[in-house]
Amino acid sequence: MHYRGAIYLICASLLWGQVKYSNEFLKIGVGARAAAMGNAQAASVNDATASYWNPAALVTVPDYPQVALMHSEYFASVAKYDYGALSIPLREQRKLGLGFIRLGIDDIPNTLRFYDGNTYDFSRITKFSVADMALFFSYAQPLKDTSLSIGGSIKVIHRLLGPFATAWGFGADLGLFYRRGGWRAGMVLYDATSTFNAWTFNTEAFEETFLLTGNVIPQNSIEWTRPSLRAGASVLLWKEKRLSLLPTADVVVFMDGPRNTLLRGRPFSADLCVGAEIRYQQWAAFRLGMSNFQQFRRWDGRPYLTFYPTAGLGIKVWYVGIDYALANFTGFSQGLYSHLISLRLDLHPELTRRLFSKGG
Repeated sequence: MHYRGAIYLICASLLWGQVKYSNEFLKIGVGARAAAMGNAQAASVNDATASYWNPAALVTVPDYPQVALMHSEYFASVAKYDYGALSIPLREQRKLGLGFIRLGIDDIPNTLRFYDGNTYDFSRITKFSVADMALFFSYAQPLKDTSLSIGGSIKVIHRLLGPFATAWGFGADLGLFYRRGGWRAGMVLYDATSTFNAWTFNTEAFEETFLLTGNVIPQNSIEWTRPSLRAGASVLLWKEKRLSLLPTADVVVFMDGPRNTLLRGRPFSADLCVGAEIRYQQWAAFRLGMSNFQQFRRWDGRPYLTFYPTAGLGIKVWYVGIDYALANFTGFSQGLYSHLISLRLDLHPELTRRLFSKGG
């Protein structure tokens, strides 16, 4: 009886690594601006988070280093989701990007050795973490004498299941970005070569308990994440006025079989993300979006379509930008909405000069 909680968590986590939806944490999205706009970012991303959304769009980041940070919490703050990124300018509008993602649950009680068959011993209860992590190395450059840019990201993935299992994986994303006037278009092939995760299980940590409870002992294995494609377009309206409007839309094509998306098929399924940003000059913005369109059936068999609405605000003061989003990733229930907060810091030469000058 006392094994059930820990065994259930271990089995669920181990089996999660074997289903086709591998590395789903990389599809959540990053940045409060993106979340507020329904994650429609292939063409509209304009900051250091481009290393995640579309590495080719790094060319739009200012010609000085920029730092982006994000924190959010899910399921009544049980799960923590953190992201950080840095963009570094090079010569001739070339850019480097670094990014890091961690989605994890910490301080989980391990009760496998709490009861040894005779006595209960609270000193045997330890704690562990379950976490999915990814490190991005990105590069972008414009093609000579054109409005087209190319870019790519190398991803190093590490997944941790406390003392029970670990996985290492590698993958690559390839991107294109086009801009002319107020128009922008972007396309990204995620996991272009199929990303793999190699799992290693420390069976000594749970083998005895699994045998006693009739559970199957997992074996070292490799799982694959199939490619997906994101393509989008945006246009900047009223850009000469104090108020500007940026509508944007993405189409996301999954290549791993039928999903409950707007368009379902085999082996391709497609989803839609739409968003808009109304900006007052350069210091305030209001954003709306829709994403995760799904088809369901009523009790009488009639089909109906649902989507997840999103909204958010942004403000920029001096060289600091703060973005907020209220986004629903799991349903329409009010309690399932999550708050996202992002911070952007432009390391402008004037800022660094003031910070490090003798006068402060």
